[in-house]
Amino acid sequence: MEKKKKFFLSIYNLGIIKFGNFTLKSGINSPIYIDFRPIASKPKLLIELSHLLLELVPSNKFELICGVPYAALPIATALSLITNIPLIIKRKENKGYGTKQMIEGIYKKGQNCLLIEDVITSGDSLLKTIVDIEKEGLIIKNIISILDREQGGIDNIKNVGYKIQSLFRIKEVINILNDNDILDKKKIDYLYFFIKNKNKKDQIKKISYEEKKKNISHLIGKKLIDITLKKKSNLIVSLDLVYSEKILELVSLIGDKVCGIKLHSDIINDFSFSFINTIKKLSIKKEFLLLEDKKLCDINSTNFLQLHNGVHKILSWIDIITVHVIAGEHSIKNLDLPSNIGLITISEMSSIGQLLDDNYIRKVLNISLNNPKVIGTVAQRKVDNRLLLFTPGIQLSNNDRNNYTHPNIVFKKYYSDFIIIGKAIYKSIDPVKTIEEYRSIAWNAYESVL
Repeated sequence: MEKKKKFFLSIYNLGIIKFGNFTLKSGINSPIYIDFRPIASKPKLLIELSHLLLELVPSNKFELICGVPYAALPIATALSLITNIPLIIKRKENKGYGTKQMIEGIYKKGQNCLLIEDVITSGDSLLKTIVDIEKEGLIIKNIISILDREQGGIDNIKNVGYKIQSLFRIKEVINILNDNDILDKKKIDYLYFFIKNKNKKDQIKKISYEEKKKNISHLIGKKLIDITLKKKSNLIVSLDLVYSEKILELVSLIGDKVCGIKLHSDIINDFSFSFINTIKKLSIKKEFLLLEDKKLCDINSTNFLQLHNGVHKILSWIDIITVHVIAGEHSIKNLDLPSNIGLITISEMSSIGQLLDDNYIRKVLNISLNNPKVIGTVAQRKVDNRLLLFTPGIQLSNNDRNNYTHPNIVFKKYYSDFIIIGKAIYKSIDPVKTIEEYRSIAWNAYESVL
């Protein structure tokens, strides 16, 4: 224990801990940020860290070493050099050229790989790395993290059957700082208070629609939940059709089974305000909201013009519109939206090869939480319960080239609030039967995780 304390004090002087107001990968704010990357500039400390990690898992327990990209890579490299055990490199994404491999290095199927993480919070990055490594036929029996923030990540990893150990725990680190009078008592007390309360709060749990309604401040978000509860339907159907007659025909058949109909008005060949008036009447009669999947993605002034001008007169008929925030948080500020129209941000897409990485997604979630016009986001992961989560790419069977997911998975894994389906309905021979099948399965999936 004394050796660990001494080592921590040595690396603390490198500035591995910063105090202030930081946004973590999960999108949650924290007064403490921990970054072990400065150790890579101190070879002696990197070697010392490697020996401490080997006390947790001896070198005879593994045949390969891999660091979770990219912060753990220098540590994994040092371990490889000390033990003479081969290193493999996990990419965050394939290069898009060359071999396009996710795992680089020389290895054989069936080999046992030690996985190294620097800081574990939720464990999401670790789980993604595990999936990619195991796809290559490798085995993971041991995982080591340098520090556990004690915010549920260790339990998440253990709950799916993996053995994981940490060199330090966040409370242990604070105790060391306290015992050595490095921080004043006020700051120490605040950190203890933060950890005690945030550890409970930051574990995103599935809550009921009734509870979620209390977290949602926007009028249209509350209305969407009310419709969902009344109909027992969390379905939004994307009618990517090019003729208004076909859209209206389908809406007449399935409108009473859904909470939302999503359109792309700019693909409709015969778009007219007669069509809009008819579908608006249907939305009132059958009680669903109209979503325009415009995916606004320009600077603020252009987004404003697209909303308030143009042939489609979007603001005159929509309830909700989707937006990308690639242009930054100011791109969706001061858009002069009526109180009965809400925004849905696109944090993540369901398409294979999407370019939206974790860093971008985290920023989008932060922007979403800080904009009162945003009711929720499109994503393939858990999000803060102050946002409604919309998950696309849903089918009961995976028989298409695209990346489709079963409703049971997204409600259990991501705690989705609404699922978006398209081809399964508008290409169905019997859309009424199909929509009821989806409605029943999706509603039961929602109830099963409460």
